[in-house]
Amino acid sequence: MNTFTSGSVGDVLTPDVVTATLAHASQVASQVAGRIAAEAEPAGLLPAREQMALSLGWHIILACFGVAFPAMIFVMHLRGIRKDDPVALGLAQRWAKVSAVLFAIGAVSGTVLSFEMGVLWPGLMGTYGDVLGLPFAFEGLAFFLEAIFLGIYLYGWNRMPPKRHVLMVLPMAVTGIIGAYCVLAVNAWMNVPTGFRIVDGEVTDVEPWKVLFNGHAFLQFAHMWVGAYMLAGFSVAGVYAVGMLRGRHDAHHRLGFMVPFVFASVAAVTQPFVGHVLGFGLDERQPAKLAAFELAETTESPSPLRLGGVLVDGEVKGSIDIPYLGSLIAMNSPDKPVPGLDTIPEEDHPPVNMTHLAFQTMVGIGTLLAAVAAFFWVQRRRGRDLLEKRWFLRFAAIAGPLAVVALEAGWIATEVGRQPWIVYDVMRTTDAVGDYTASLWWLLGISTVVYTGMTVGAVVVLRSMARRWREGAVDLPSPYAPATATPGEGERR
Repeated sequence: MNTFTSGSVGDVLTPDVVTATLAHASQVASQVAGRIAAEAEPAGLLPAREQMALSLGWHIILACFGVAFPAMIFVMHLRGIRKDDPVALGLAQRWAKVSAVLFAIGAVSGTVLSFEMGVLWPGLMGTYGDVLGLPFAFEGLAFFLEAIFLGIYLYGWNRMPPKRHVLMVLPMAVTGIIGAYCVLAVNAWMNVPTGFRIVDGEVTDVEPWKVLFNGHAFLQFAHMWVGAYMLAGFSVAGVYAVGMLRGRHDAHHRLGFMVPFVFASVAAVTQPFVGHVLGFGLDERQPAKLAAFELAETTESPSPLRLGGVLVDGEVKGSIDIPYLGSLIAMNSPDKPVPGLDTIPEEDHPPVNMTHLAFQTMVGIGTLLAAVAAFFWVQRRRGRDLLEKRWFLRFAAIAGPLAVVALEAGWIATEVGRQPWIVYDVMRTTDAVGDYTASLWWLLGISTVVYTGMTVGAVVVLRSMARRWREGAVDLPSPYAPATATPGEGERR
């Protein structure tokens, strides 16, 4: 006998119950689909990601010097000419030689990256190669032009008129900026794809100039450009801070510290504003990334600012919540909510904890560097020289590595936060990776050995150069060069 009467069924199956049941069923289905998708990842996806992370993470540091160092060399060289300052001229010449070493190893890592784009991600380059060809072509041209003018500048010392010689740095700076912009334009396109249509599964109506000059590229480039000056400026200043900690408080070390620190200070104070503007509209462009940044598991109005914390089994744990600030910073509104992860299908969620912690690491370190830089100049205006304080010199010595960590964390946040898409909302990363398995792990192992060797080699060369400069060497002859023959020795032989 049926135990339910028509009346009891109507009492149980109310609209609210039906709605809740369907919502729960949809959530369960989404979770199952997400697990199935994760289990179906190609075998080559993880090693391809690790390989790309290693190559990009290593190369981006050198790229920052390529973008920012020429401007510092130009300012130092120009000061030496205008003020007839031999200290400034000596620093400019030394920095140029350091730049050449960094450029050489950067050329190796950059070449590796150019091959990796096609080898690791054939689905991306095979499908959208026509779309991305123009920015990559211009980046290659910029690289070769930068190499040419770097060579002219290096060999122009004492061979060219001073005012003409210093101008050779400007093409280096301009081509470095152009090359960086072209690469950032490609990455911006991956975040906000434009300049093509897909008809019947085929890419058509390609407009490469729209890719190169898409509106998002300028802001993303500005964020990276300012970050490059922070990294290079704090790193170079830190070298001279270490020298002053060791008692070398001479004009050489003070000037070597001040010029890059000025660049780094301006960049550090500017960066929070550039980053904030870059975030405008992220809730519409990539809502899942914003939700991961803010660790917004659910949509709250107003949304709090969450410091730290992780997402465990769908619950936020260990965070410090500051009311209203999440909405105010992320949405530019005192009460507009940050879209929560609960509004996005689970299969479209990025790795939330990694994205959130990387983003907060970037913001935290950037804020610290900006605050200390501002404090330095306020104290200097009041007549207090912090270069005489060992605590400040210690902090300045680690500011460069901190800037590196902030930059790497920023790239982790933007790239991991875009997952599972390689081209947002157009192509998933699983569809772009090649059909490789164990061979990629071998490639990753070999690459790790090569990059480790290049790192050790660069450190050894730069330390050798610094040691010989301290000993009074100027031209830095090769340590294995033949001895100079005495007059008449050739005739005797």
